[in-house]
Amino acid sequence: MSETDECFSYERLRVWQKAIKFADSVYQMTKGFPQSEMFGLASQLRRASVSVAANIAEGSSRTSGRDRARFVEIAYGSLCEVATLLQIAYSQGMVTPDQVNDARSQISGMFRMLSGLKRSSLEQQEPVAAR
Repeated sequence: MSETDECFSYERLRVWQKAIKFADSVYQMTKGFPQSEMFGLASQLRRASVSVAANIAEGSSRTSGRDRARFVEIAYGSLCEVATLLQIAYSQGMVTPDQVNDARSQISGMFRMLSGLKRSSLEQQEPVAAR
């Protein structure tokens, strides 16, 4: 996307931008997995990493702060899933300690950002129901 293109509001969120880059790095990392894992661990890692950015985007479309916060929680859960799957991949010799440490560092940063996004979502005024 070029700078002159219009963007959706979630695309301005730093955590969404980081989640996109993180998913890209997970795709790169899993390219080296054994062929026998392409429909197993590699696929699950890819889906979980994509889910982070996707849930941030989907949550941004919700009008209720509570709904937005729920999608942030789902994104957080997906990050936990990625961390767990990477630990399994490490124990199976599919990723290096450096790859795991780098990913965990990125995950920790996104955890903090998601926490702030959730807090912000919950603090926003709920829409007033029509009477």
